[in-house]
Amino acid sequence: MKPKIKKMNKFIKFIVFNNVIAITLAPFAIYIRDDKIMNNEKTINHEKIHWKQQVEMLILPFYIWYLIEFIIRLFINGNSAYKKLLFEQEAYNNDKNYNYLNNRKMYSWLKYF
Repeated sequence: MKPKIKKMNKFIKFIVFNNVIAITLAPFAIYIRDDKIMNNEKTINHEKIHWKQQVEMLILPFYIWYLIEFIIRLFINGNSAYKKLLFEQEAYNNDKNYNYLNNRKMYSWLKYF
C-alpha cells in the first residue's frame, strides 16, 4: 500500500485544529498544508515513516497505541509528550535519511523504548 500525498483540506484542518503542517491518516492519504507541500522532502519522508508504522500495525491498533501512549506521556513528560512518543522519535530521527524506508525493519519504533 503506497501513500497518496494530498493537500490538506478544510475538514482535515478542522480535525487537527489547523495547527499541524502534515498528518498521515492511513489508509486514506498523507495530508500536507498547501503552503508546505512543495519542496518539503523532509516532511514527506517523516509522514511516509508514519505511513509505514500505521500499515505494519494494521492501522487501528496504531491509533489506539498512539492515543494511549500520548495520554501516559502527558502525565510523565507534560508539554514534551508529543516528541517523546515512540512513533515520533523514529520519524524525527530518520526524516532526513531519504533511504531509511528502503532499509527499515518492521517495528523499528520499538527500539525507542
